[in-house]
Amino acid sequence: MNQETAYWISLANITKWGPKKMIGLIIQFYHERKLTIEEFFHLPEESWKIDFGLEARDVQDLQNAKSELANNAFLAESLINEGYELIPITSSEYPKTLKDNLKVSAPVVIYIKGNKKILQEKSIAIVGSRTASGISLEFADNIAKLASQEYKVVVSGFAKGVDKQALDSAIKYKGQSIIVLPQGIMTFDSGFRKYYKQIVDGDVLVLSTFHPKTPWKVELAMARNPIIYGLAVEIYVAESNDSGGTWYGVLDGLKKGRKIYVRQAGPEEKNSNHILIGKGAVPVDFNGKEIELYGKSENVVKAPALQEAEPDYESRVLELLKHGKYSAKEIISRLHLDIKENKLRDFLKTCEGVEISSKSPMQFTIRQKELF
Repeated sequence: MNQETAYWISLANITKWGPKKMIGLIIQFYHERKLTIEEFFHLPEESWKIDFGLEARDVQDLQNAKSELANNAFLAESLINEGYELIPITSSEYPKTLKDNLKVSAPVVIYIKGNKKILQEKSIAIVGSRTASGISLEFADNIAKLASQEYKVVVSGFAKGVDKQALDSAIKYKGQSIIVLPQGIMTFDSGFRKYYKQIVDGDVLVLSTFHPKTPWKVELAMARNPIIYGLAVEIYVAESNDSGGTWYGVLDGLKKGRKIYVRQAGPEEKNSNHILIGKGAVPVDFNGKEIELYGKSENVVKAPALQEAEPDYESRVLELLKHGKYSAKEIISRLHLDIKENKLRDFLKTCEGVEISSKSPMQFTIRQKELF
């Protein structure tokens, strides 16, 4: 088991490859050729090139990963001895909801600690701003209460505000929760101490998709959001601003055809819930029940794409990316857009079909055709 885990760590840690590329390779060696990951790693280079169509740089990446097997074997042993577990995408224990929602964008491996049976239960995500208002936190508390009564697992990202409220409320109401980390699972010591009883009792599962020793980073918090949404059958938004993780997470989910429930905010509230509803999210009341006929009201605020003046903003950006690799600055210049570079970058990081082709400077392009 340690040895197999080491191979999966090595493959998943090829940072130059995205999930689609890795999953495409896994389909070839695991499903089509019926090879284990160990057998694949020990094939000669010529087989990698001829049988799997890998280019020279891909082969070098695999050789580099192979050279880390010894170190990763020690890491795998530490993981197992300390009660962590790695679940590869080929395992029957891998969450079906995550695979169904993210498809070839699903993480190749997940690292967990806690009751893994939770991964197969009905689940909801409760998300929202770090600086949410009191009514938004009350909404999160109530939705978590109702979910716990219906034996649904509450998925959250362990951020301040709505995420933390959802987790604490699920615990308070004797429900079950999944904490999705924006860091490596072995760096969550304080959290494991705080939720030790709930983890031992089988009510809390901690999950990460990053290398086990990766420290917390801002960009990982953004990268974690699709995992939160992917693990959930239902998604409830307590409060959103017009930028940040919740905003772009909802936009990305809507693009993928997800049904996302957003709390209908009062006229005195200063948030962007109404804009997301205008974009296609479903308005709900305090109990998470759909509000009928909302879309027929003349008072509905129609949502912009990314800015009020240009409703075709997103489509223009994505159309440009079909023809090459561009930085946020180049996109703004070519399309004469009025938006800050960091806001455009945040948006592109959450767009389905868009990948980062280089990091210095950060450039974006459209991913190749999906493998399945």
